[in-house]
Amino acid sequence: MTTHTWFITGSSRGFGRDLAIAALEAGDNVVATARRPEQLGDLVEKYGDRVLPVALDVTDRPAAVTGLRAAVDRFGRVDVVVNNAGYANLAAVETTPEDDFRRQFDTNFWGVYNVSTAALPILRAQGGGTLVQFSSIGGRVGGTPGLGSYQAAKFAVDGFTRVLAAEAAPFGVRCLVVEPSGFATDWAGPSMRIPEVAPEYDSTVGEMVRLLGGTVSAAGDPGRAGEILVRVVKSPNPPTHLLLGVNAVEMAQYYSRGQLEEAAAWEQVSRSADFDQDYPTELPDGARPIR
Repeated sequence: MTTHTWFITGSSRGFGRDLAIAALEAGDNVVATARRPEQLGDLVEKYGDRVLPVALDVTDRPAAVTGLRAAVDRFGRVDVVVNNAGYANLAAVETTPEDDFRRQFDTNFWGVYNVSTAALPILRAQGGGTLVQFSSIGGRVGGTPGLGSYQAAKFAVDGFTRVLAAEAAPFGVRCLVVEPSGFATDWAGPSMRIPEVAPEYDSTVGEMVRLLGGTVSAAGDPGRAGEILVRVVKSPNPPTHLLLGVNAVEMAQYYSRGQLEEAAAWEQVSRSADFDQDYPTELPDGARPIR
C-alpha cells in the first residue's frame, strides 16, 4: 500500500492526535503541528522519524508556509493536509466581546484559509492531494445557543471549501469536510471559556452551559474516527462531506428534510419573484420551521 504523508494541525490533543496515531499505525508519515510541539514528544519516541513535530499557530500564515515547506523537505511531498485546529468559547452573541468573537474566527476560519492556501501550490505542483477540513454538525445545521462565532466560522469553512473544491479539482486536489457530533475529546474542556450568562439568556445559552457541565458523556470515539478518516482518505471515491457519529447523521437528515419541506411549502412564493411568473401568490400556513 502507498505510504502517505499527512500534515495535521492541532495534533497535540483531541481529533488531531487520534488521527495522527491512526495514520502512523497505518504506516504513514505525519507532520504533526501544535503551538507547543514538545507535547508531541511521545509520538516521536514511539514512531521515530516518521513523525515530524512542527510549531504552528494557524493564525500565522508565514508559519504555515514554513511548516509545509519543512514537510516537503523531510518527506518529499504532502499527500493529505488536515485543518483540525480550532476551539470555542461559549457566550451569547450579544454579550461576547468583539475581540473574543474575532479571535475565535481567526483560528476556526482564517486558520483553515491560511493552511489551505499555503498547501495549494504544493498540491498543484505534485499533481494532487487531499484537503481535509474539520467542521462540525453545527457547521451544517447551526443554531446552538452560545456558539455564534464557532458555528459561523464552520459555515464559512464549508462555503470556502465548496468553492476551493471546484477550483482545485482540475489539479487532482480532493476536498473533504468532516462534520462530527459529540466526541470524547476536550473540546468543551478547560480551554473553553464560559463567562457568566446574562439572565436574559439563561433559557438558551444557560441551558447549553448546564448541558455541557452535566454528566452525559459524549458518544463518539475519537480513536475510531481517526481510523475511519484514514480509510476514507485512502479510498478512491471519498465523499465531499463526512458525518461522524449517530447524532450527526440524525441531525443532518432531520435538517435536510426540513429544508426540502420548507422549500416546497414556499415554492410558489419563491418562483413569483421572476418576471414571467404569476404574482402575487398566497403565503403558506403551517410550514415546519427548520431547527
